[in-house]
Amino acid sequence: MNDTPHDLPKSIVDTIQPFSQKLVLHRRGSTVWKVDTDQGQFAVKLGWPILATEQWPAQEWTARAPAREGAILQQLGPERVSHGVWEGGTWNIQPWRPGVDLWKLWEHHRSGEPPLPPTMPNLDDALSCAEALELLHQKGVVHGDVQPAHFILGRTGTFLIDLALAQGAEIPDEYDFPYRGCLVHYEAPEISRSVLENGTATPTMASDLYALGAALFISATGWRHVEYPDDASRPEQRKAIAEKPHRPVTVPGVLGKLIEEMLRPNPGDRPTCAEICADLRS
Repeated sequence: MNDTPHDLPKSIVDTIQPFSQKLVLHRRGSTVWKVDTDQGQFAVKLGWPILATEQWPAQEWTARAPAREGAILQQLGPERVSHGVWEGGTWNIQPWRPGVDLWKLWEHHRSGEPPLPPTMPNLDDALSCAEALELLHQKGVVHGDVQPAHFILGRTGTFLIDLALAQGAEIPDEYDFPYRGCLVHYEAPEISRSVLENGTATPTMASDLYALGAALFISATGWRHVEYPDDASRPEQRKAIAEKPHRPVTVPGVLGKLIEEMLRPNPGDRPTCAEICADLRS
């Protein structure tokens, strides 16, 4: 299949009967639609395989990701979630989460060229993100893809979205696939090291916490947690994360100190998410 946006399959339209729909995200192998129905607003995700090009290899897992996420979400809560198969891959339907993601919310901290004058980010924002991650960990699930765009802060609370790579729930074999890392800007050293050595990794609550620290750091400063050239290949990026120390944490106050703790290279030296929440509350 090609990688142009796909219309919502007729089977989904017939099921949810939307009176409006809007394409809000299109990337290689997936699209997300916001739909309005008589039952409320929902996000509809479609996935399909990525074809090989000169820039990237073929990827089949993207076709399975929406159904895999749907299976996880159904185990996490009582909200209306469904998933299934369409002719190009899989899909899921889940509640729409209104709000602003952390990256956009803290954009004012990054206005101008780094290095920026240090400013104090909102601790309540950081706490709400940590609490969303802690809620997931309390259910025995590791997110595996923590990044600023996946924290949605709104009037009804903060939600941690995009659980397609999560571990800890029961996944039907037909939807499952190996974990091969996440967006490198937020990978913990042990994840990058394992992917380089084995091609796969096992995300943990400790690696989730490292990713939270990296997400808060880059959102507040514009800096990635480890320095590497913008045009570095993915293996080169992971090699830098696995071998180099993280950048100095310039975020002022208690949040900077906590980010420093979250970015400890040894997973066993990092605090738990519950401990980070407690420190932010105090």
